[in-house]
Amino acid sequence: MVCALLWAETGSAQSSFRTEELFKRTGYNKQAGNMAITQDPAIDTLINRHILNNSRYNGLEGFRIQIYSSSARNAREESARVRAEFISIFPDIPSYSRFDAPGYYKIRAGDFRTKTEGTKYLLMVRRSFPDAYLVPDIINFSGQNKQQ
Repeated sequence: MVCALLWAETGSAQSSFRTEELFKRTGYNKQAGNMAITQDPAIDTLINRHILNNSRYNGLEGFRIQIYSSSARNAREESARVRAEFISIFPDIPSYSRFDAPGYYKIRAGDFRTKTEGTKYLLMVRRSFPDAYLVPDIINFSGQNKQQ
């Protein structure tokens, strides 16, 4: 057990960095002055742990609009039809097809960082899909427009 913990710490130390590396600037005016950051070394450890914990996800926490969820026999075909309809009505909002055990097919749309942003689009989507609602989800980074 102890060996495993030491190995895990050594593995994470290889990709660690210091906080001051986050604030390095290139191409700045050398006569503008320097700033020295004095801090407890534990802050670097906390930042590295935060980065390690968040690297498990392929995205970040946010919100999506769920427009369809069903486990019926024809849910796969129905979800494809609903997604095609959504894409034809809202071509600018990315949509995602998803299968969750034990047999739910879901269609979710958007990559919203805040609940407020998601609610704005939810009101537009509800005109065509009245049962749509906002759900927390792992969203894509902006500019990483992945269609699933």
